[in-house]
Amino acid sequence: MAKKNLNSKNQGSSSGKKILIIEDDRFLRELISRKLSDDGFKTVEAVDGEEGIKKVKEEKPDLILLDLILPSIDGFEVLSRIKKDESVKSIPVIILSNLGQKEEVEKGLKMGALDYLIKAHFTPGEIISKIKNNLK
Repeated sequence: MAKKNLNSKNQGSSSGKKILIIEDDRFLRELISRKLSDDGFKTVEAVDGEEGIKKVKEEKPDLILLDLILPSIDGFEVLSRIKKDESVKSIPVIILSNLGQKEEVEKGLKMGALDYLIKAHFTPGEIISKIKNNLK
């Protein structure tokens, strides 16, 4: 019984929120997806930019976690297309990338990303905390 209460406490406001993870690194994508699922989020995954844009329109997630270095079209182009599309432009986007130069961070934020996380600076747990904070 106590375990059940603990689970529902963990889910809190995250319960039912849908997160789209656009990330070509299978290990990282699955790790973040699993951690989000464990926290009560629904997850949708895309492995490249084209698939990511398609899933944004189909799934209408509550938040998008977006890598920048992707096959087909890069994350900046994905972000640009999302922000130009009236039906999905209000969906918050958090960039999660290895690109950490000041210019790239500024460009991502200027294009409409809610936050910019450099992969090497955050653990998966910290990434999940950022997602939760940005969904409040």
